[in-house]
Amino acid sequence: MKNRIEQVLERIRQAAIACNRPETDIRLVAVSKTMPAEDVIEAIEAGMTDFGENYIQEAREKTVRLARYHVTWHFIGHLQSNKAKYAVRMFDLIHSVDSIKLAVELDRCAQKIDKIQPILIQVNVAREDSKSGVYVEDIRPLLREIGQFKNLTVKGLMTMPPYFNAPEKVRPFFAALRELREQIKDENIPNISMEELSMGMTGDFEAAIQEGATMVRVGTAIFGERH
Repeated sequence: MKNRIEQVLERIRQAAIACNRPETDIRLVAVSKTMPAEDVIEAIEAGMTDFGENYIQEAREKTVRLARYHVTWHFIGHLQSNKAKYAVRMFDLIHSVDSIKLAVELDRCAQKIDKIQPILIQVNVAREDSKSGVYVEDIRPLLREIGQFKNLTVKGLMTMPPYFNAPEKVRPFFAALRELREQIKDENIPNISMEELSMGMTGDFEAAIQEGATMVRVGTAIFGERH
């Protein structure tokens, strides 16, 4: 696994060089969903510090078992509001907030444990029925409401573009998210920051980096095929 991680880091470095960005601007999130705790430990020992999980129950078991390790946990899957209380206890960053209902519940649960929960807003750039995420035209009202919550802090945007077997076909969706971030930045919505762009996976993260990604979510290239 150490070799696979090194290969991914080298791909990140080359992509950053290609667009004149420092590689330190890009955080690699290892998508450890469905992978056993032993594989996560191996990745930690190979130098990984950030891990992405999709399922609350699976993540609960892993985070308890791996509590002695100092790692950052990212929730990257679709989150139901009835699981918000678990998410705020376990995750350092929630990438997939896409409704005011979910935001209200996260804020309430975070307040109960005296936590300010960092979140990203998931944007459905391609308007795919099969994907979660807020539509572009609905994001500003959502941000203005969330900006009033005391226990949530918006750090940026996340997207999952349509699947293509060619990174160049995905690039326009990454570019659209970057442009949306810049527009929102210019609007100076109170208590909303736009530091992060979470986009890009194993097959297309170079294109995502070249379009401004600050986090790439990579599973297969690190852990191999899913069990």
